[in-house]
Amino acid sequence: MALTILADCINCDMCAPECPNNAISLQRLQNPDGSPGNRIYQIDADLCTECVGFYDKPTCVEVCPIDVVVKLPAP
Repeated sequence: MALTILADCINCDMCAPECPNNAISLQRLQNPDGSPGNRIYQIDADLCTECVGFYDKPTCVEVCPIDVVVKLPAP
């Protein structure tokens, strides 16, 4: 599964409680210079099932108020 949360995330905390797989957590980004950056929600691709077996659509996508949860293109 290939959902990701873009860096424009506003940390509204709508997505994490909705995830049936606990695949979404608050993580610290790294700045280009290697210093610690902002904290945003990120999706663990190993845990994310895009809600298959739970909901018709990924709930994180449905509840995101600014549409920053997106599906990555296949490699």
